[in-house]
Amino acid sequence: MKRVLSISTLYPNAAAPRFGPFVARSLEALAARGDWRVTLINPVGIPPLAIGRYAALKKGAVGGVESGVEVLRPTFTLVPRIGGRINPGMIARAVLPLARKLHAECPFDIVDAQFFYPDGPAAAVIAEALGLPLSIKARGADIHYWGRRGYARRRMLAAGEQAAGLLAVCGALADDMAAMGIPRDKITLHYTGLDHDRFRPLQHAQLRRRLGRELGLALNDDAPVLATVGALIPRKGQALVIEAMSHLPGNTILLLVGRGEDERQLRSLAAARGVGARVHFLGSLDHDLVPLVLSAADAMVLPSSSEGLANAWIEALACGTPLVITDTGGAREVITAPEAGRIVARDPLAIADGVRALLADRPQRGEVAALADRFSWQANAAALAKHFERLIA
Repeated sequence: MKRVLSISTLYPNAAAPRFGPFVARSLEALAARGDWRVTLINPVGIPPLAIGRYAALKKGAVGGVESGVEVLRPTFTLVPRIGGRINPGMIARAVLPLARKLHAECPFDIVDAQFFYPDGPAAAVIAEALGLPLSIKARGADIHYWGRRGYARRRMLAAGEQAAGLLAVCGALADDMAAMGIPRDKITLHYTGLDHDRFRPLQHAQLRRRLGRELGLALNDDAPVLATVGALIPRKGQALVIEAMSHLPGNTILLLVGRGEDERQLRSLAAARGVGARVHFLGSLDHDLVPLVLSAADAMVLPSSSEGLANAWIEALACGTPLVITDTGGAREVITAPEAGRIVARDPLAIADGVRALLADRPQRGEVAALADRFSWQANAAALAKHFERLIA
């Protein structure tokens, strides 16, 4: 059996179970194939004084076999907010002794980084030390955010030059990588996966009432319901959706799924615009509740300023819910038919126009869901295995 050592700073743990589940699902699907043994090192950054959420993270930094993947969680010294420049080196310092030990016991065939920064440069150090080929995956913010910072860009370009092969979650991101100087001929597209058993249209008559009981709010069967799924951060654009609510029918309801630094400002904005009673902050929901929210919604609205290919887009489509999204990342690789939704400008009036257009001509949920059929974790794992096999051949 071939062996991959995967490195990812974003991975679920006991303290943060919703932290990068898409990485876990991909590697679990690869391990389930039976031809690759997957070892995942999830470096956990802990500041010298571990208080608050960092205390919980430190407590959750334990390893084990999780859904067929061997997971190890060494800690590295993190300097909050200003540590971006040194994080790759701190990660490599924490991971390399463990990687050497594991490789000596049972050799790996390839080193894989699940994000371009800080994971990619750290994995490059480890791959070079072990004498192994390197693969790095780009997902969106790692290119669009870190690629604009000179110190990170230089290390990303060096890691990309060293890598035997690279992955990008969509064609638009691959073009952005090439524009910053990463060799385009090394990049292979690797679309996200999807759990079709969980994300599917749920159309029973009592859906909104059941969801309302779960969430403790009233959801009228006749009221337009919008969902926005994503971290509450400026890049995701929830403020624009709240602004758009002022231009939509007065019974329209907005369900915001996620947590983040913008929550207080978003609540204040909703109150100031007179829509506070119709905007509901649901926080980080259990994964089994998210399909209920998406299936109950008439549209999933996410006006991001940048994306790769958002998992929330695909999950919404699989639930039969069309999208209102901005022209960023792989949007045009997802909105491939009118049933999929609308691509709109990143401003409240355009968002409201897109929502109204969907409400006026609602596509059949089955037709929307069919557009997500090409995404699955099995297909994702097969493509990943093929990519790794080509690099070690």
